[in-house]
Amino acid sequence: MASLNDIRSTFLNYFEKQGHQIVASSPLVPRNDPTLMFVNSGMVQFKNCFTGVEKRDYVRATTAQKCVRAGGKHNDLDNVGYTARHHTFFEMLGNFSFGDYFKTEAIPFAWEVVTKEFGIDPSRLLTTVYHTDDEAFEIWKKVGVPEDRIIRIATSDNFWQMGPTGPCGPCTEIFYDHGDHIWGGPPGSPEEDGDRFIEIWNVVFMQNEQFEDGSMKALDMQSIDTGMGLERIGALLQGKHDNYDTDLMRSLIEASAHATSVDPDGPGKMHHRVIADHLRSTSFLIADGVMPSNDGRGYVLRRIMRRAMRHAHLLGATDPLMHKLVPALVRQMGGAYPELQRGQALIEETLMLEETRFKQTLDRGLKLLDDELAGLPEDAALPGEAAFKLYDTYGFPLDLTQDALREKGRSVDTDGFDAAMAEQKAKARAAWQGSGEAADSAVWFELAEKHGATDFLGYDTETAEGQVLALVRDGAEVAELKAGETGVVVLNQTPFYGESGGQVGDTGWLRRLENEDEGADVTDTQKMGGGKIFAHAVSVTNGTIKKGDALGLEVDHKRRSAIRANHSATHLLHEALRGALGDHVAQRGSLNAPDRLRFDFSHGKALSAEELQRVEDEVNTYVRQNTPVSTRIMTPDDARAIGAQALFGEKYGDEVRVVSMGRQTGSGKGNDGQTYSIELCGGTHVAATGDIGAFVLLGDSASSAGVRRIEALTGPGAEAYLRAQRAVVATLASELKTTPDQMVERIKSELTKVKDLTNEVATLRRQLAMAGGAQDATGGETREIDGVKFVAQVLKGVTGKDLPPLIDEHKARIGSGAVLLIADGDKVAVAAGVTDDLTGRVSAVDLVKAAVAEMGGKGGGGRPDMAQGGAKDASAADAAIKAAEAVIAG
Repeated sequence: MASLNDIRSTFLNYFEKQGHQIVASSPLVPRNDPTLMFVNSGMVQFKNCFTGVEKRDYVRATTAQKCVRAGGKHNDLDNVGYTARHHTFFEMLGNFSFGDYFKTEAIPFAWEVVTKEFGIDPSRLLTTVYHTDDEAFEIWKKVGVPEDRIIRIATSDNFWQMGPTGPCGPCTEIFYDHGDHIWGGPPGSPEEDGDRFIEIWNVVFMQNEQFEDGSMKALDMQSIDTGMGLERIGALLQGKHDNYDTDLMRSLIEASAHATSVDPDGPGKMHHRVIADHLRSTSFLIADGVMPSNDGRGYVLRRIMRRAMRHAHLLGATDPLMHKLVPALVRQMGGAYPELQRGQALIEETLMLEETRFKQTLDRGLKLLDDELAGLPEDAALPGEAAFKLYDTYGFPLDLTQDALREKGRSVDTDGFDAAMAEQKAKARAAWQGSGEAADSAVWFELAEKHGATDFLGYDTETAEGQVLALVRDGAEVAELKAGETGVVVLNQTPFYGESGGQVGDTGWLRRLENEDEGADVTDTQKMGGGKIFAHAVSVTNGTIKKGDALGLEVDHKRRSAIRANHSATHLLHEALRGALGDHVAQRGSLNAPDRLRFDFSHGKALSAEELQRVEDEVNTYVRQNTPVSTRIMTPDDARAIGAQALFGEKYGDEVRVVSMGRQTGSGKGNDGQTYSIELCGGTHVAATGDIGAFVLLGDSASSAGVRRIEALTGPGAEAYLRAQRAVVATLASELKTTPDQMVERIKSELTKVKDLTNEVATLRRQLAMAGGAQDATGGETREIDGVKFVAQVLKGVTGKDLPPLIDEHKARIGSGAVLLIADGDKVAVAAGVTDDLTGRVSAVDLVKAAVAEMGGKGGGGRPDMAQGGAKDASAADAAIKAAEAVIAG
């Protein structure tokens, strides 16, 4: 019996032999179709190839595409576990032609794969074609299908459209007849909804383009898009009539049965099926970067996780279960999808965290549900207010409550639920409007309430497509932004990072998909509406951007790379500072910009040259180590338990991103005993520390009381700085006529000479002043005031630093008395001195204050025997001296 892995390989290998490129599955989060919540078919990643917008180096492709249908208009969640063929996650096998081959090749390919590669009995097969597609009808006859087994279908079942307008075309499908022992009729018959005839393959002939007026014309490039569900064809080839009986799904069901000690085929069968299906969808979504949250894709993921966890609870599982099943999934599918292997630790950790939290509220929520039902007639629906309380208080999505009631044959008053939700939103709006926010911020609250959070794709990609949800100009919504105008674009999803956590917002470009010449420059990205809305500040360069437009989004790669390097280096710097200075070091602010990083931290004094060198060397050690930078999702408490450092000023919810980098070498303090740096951080980072390139400290300075500031450079910026430094060194070496190696000692020698000369000049200046020879020296004679000797002198050509030693010399000369000296230079300085025997009668501080006040200065201070102050107007020196005399006279 061929396994699903074998079937997948057989399909891909067949088409590879037919000249097709095997293309890896795209992520489940569509980057090139903003209208989809998740990838739901194989053609999604090739959408732009079909329309001609994108050209690749191949025109034939084949894939095994992972798909999820659990949100938006493609939602199979409610049926999973209750039917034989509904899944939230499934694989779609497909082959594609972009303007290369068409019907005459596509139909024989399909027939050969089904009848020869898979060995299915042709007599059990029938096909359908669109009722006007005579060409496809004749090709099926040519490959050997009898006319009575080729059914013409006149409905949209056999005519595919990408949307109301755009590429479209007829379909042809292959059905398998399971036999007359199963109820159902062929497609197009009244009994077609039965299970006897099951569709196994659909081939779309993308040959037309539909226009708004309903007209249609042939496409210049006619293409092929096919799809075959792996689970469905696998069940057929393995002789099963139920997708959950295939080898892959059976292995996951048995893993669930083993973990819960509940028979997989007994009364708990349906619960095991739900768990097996949801294990796949949740694991693949997490591997592709979706994390549980209360909005958007993360909310859908959380709904799937909690639905599976409730079924685990119904099986009697008392401890978290889902994470224990991940190894079984990786064994089955990790070979075909290596992202499962790479993300296994993250998947297990996220599932365990979510289930641990959910189990704490599950019992209370279910008890509330039972209590509410106990007071109702047996056929009455659960009141909407009760369902809303389950959602609002216990985190039970409405569909989870409906699922629980479905097993009891009950329903929910959904109108009442919607009314309760609307009432809560109205209260929230009223509370916010009274919070004192700026008036124009109201638009962001409205947008967040209307559209929910923007899905951020930027951890995994710098390009994507997004749909314009709103345009804002001057604090109000507008319908469009025209060329030359500036405003803000709000999208349903974006790779642009919104400024937060010290990391500046991204810049880049938006382009209309219909015409790439039209678009806008993104000059900044900010988070608004409580951090939910990513607001793209734009300047429209050409054309017009309208609400509802689908746009191509591209982050400035060079700028983002530089920001990432600086942000990751900041984490290493933080840990290096803790290692060099002590555990008291804590972040007090940061800036991660493309040209530099700035880091403020708690520390009471300037760093020595040796400390700065140690920090710089340690950061570069971990840069050269080039270890991967990893991200995990944890509770804040669990993150702090392993030593994760929190970012200053950040608010954390129930779950946080934990960024780890560096393998501890022993020189740093470390956190969990193995990892060098562990921090709570929502920013973007390099893939490995080596991507930082180089790290150069520019020095530290005081930021505020008890807070130091370090600035540094990384990557090309650091390299440019070092080149400039090298050029300076070479120039100095040439000027000093020495080598760079000898230059330090030479500079020290020259500085010593300069210092000696400076001291000599100061000494000569003081001697001249004492001798009355200072430039334009005035006064200097000793006079007596009320029995106290007093020397007052105005000196030019001396500085404030020269005054104290001159005062000491005057005091020594007169023996007993007071001295007032005024330096009239670039800065006016005043100094006064009083001999020790007179400080009880006259204070030098009083003399300085009196003189400074006359010369336009303020204050002054020191000791009774020596004081100094600064002034502004030296022309008032005579008045200052008289004021000092008045102080002495008392």
